[in-house]
Amino acid sequence: MIAFPPCKINLGLNILSKRQDGFHNIETCFYPIPWTDILEVIPAKETELTFSGNSIPGRAEENLCLKAYELIKNDFGIGPVKIHLHKIIPIGAGLGGGSSDAAYSIRLLSNVFELSLTPDQLRKYAAQLGSDCSFFTQDKPQIGSGKGEILHDLDITLNGFWLILVKPPIHVSTQQAYSGVVPKQPQIQLAKALQLPVTQWKELLENDFEESIFKQYPEVGVIKNQLYQQGAVYASMSGSGSSVFGLFEKPVQLSNLFSEMQYWEGALG
Repeated sequence: MIAFPPCKINLGLNILSKRQDGFHNIETCFYPIPWTDILEVIPAKETELTFSGNSIPGRAEENLCLKAYELIKNDFGIGPVKIHLHKIIPIGAGLGGGSSDAAYSIRLLSNVFELSLTPDQLRKYAAQLGSDCSFFTQDKPQIGSGKGEILHDLDITLNGFWLILVKPPIHVSTQQAYSGVVPKQPQIQLAKALQLPVTQWKELLENDFEESIFKQYPEVGVIKNQLYQQGAVYASMSGSGSSVFGLFEKPVQLSNLFSEMQYWEGALG
């Protein structure tokens, strides 16, 4: 069985406070984007995880897809599987590709072995693998709070907008991103800001990671400015970076401008 795990962008990302467990309380809107990996899960004689596409750092046994399998196996006693991941979504980009692969591994395992996991069960298993994994158990925009694992539906759509995503050859670790942030309260509640026209978001929506990341990697900030110069109505770094996206009211083609970077463009809807 094959699935196409999508990535996400963050529409606003407020880092509110440091938690006693060492993590941070955040507030963000996760929005799914059809730039996808390809994931296959099939029953096999013995469990195996293979890769193609973009290089994935680390050992295979540490991969979240395999950890997802072990979680489900421990509770349901499912048989061995072959998992193949064709990696397309950039790594270290703030797009949640690894989290999406993990969540979709759970979803595929539920289907392959006819476990009929409920949405609540899917979320609970995914939350054990990472803070934003739960978001990818459903295919709709959601407000994330807590560490990102507390999710609430949000009535918002970007249908009709043209999206450009740019990933420079810079890897930003989550730990590195958080180390430069001073938590603060936003000027306007995120959900309220998102109900306003997209043309007003430039003045209202912030990604709290940008200030420190742009200081460390000025070229990331340059990309954001270039997207605005090319007519974006809203542009932002996604997550903890280093990818940057721009929303346009009509299709534009900027691949030549970002020819040395990973690039995706397409209509949302």
